[in-house]
Amino acid sequence: MDSWDSRDSGSHWGQLEDKPKLEHIRIGEVELRAGDRVRLRPLRGADIFDIALAGKVATIESIMQDYEDKVYLAVTVDDDPGREFGMDKQPGHRFFFSPFEVEPLDESERGE
Repeated sequence: MDSWDSRDSGSHWGQLEDKPKLEHIRIGEVELRAGDRVRLRPLRGADIFDIALAGKVATIESIMQDYEDKVYLAVTVDDDPGREFGMDKQPGHRFFFSPFEVEPLDESERGE
């Protein structure tokens, strides 16, 4: 599996190390990859840290899957002064959100 689609919630069991890395995911009609920018929209019941990040623009650093095939986006927040620590995978500057907690930016916001 090298992609994920929010319309397909089926899962495949197996060892994490046996899984190919996800290169992209699809949210609605938008395909997202590492390097793409999104707006963070934490779901109800999010912790206080996620709530503090609500509405912030972030860059997807990687797309990951856990042992239960749940997909997560590892992101760094664009206006974080310690963003380079997040890009080095350091805690406190790298955050994990489900694909349902991000909003793809429209073309005018992407900065492409």
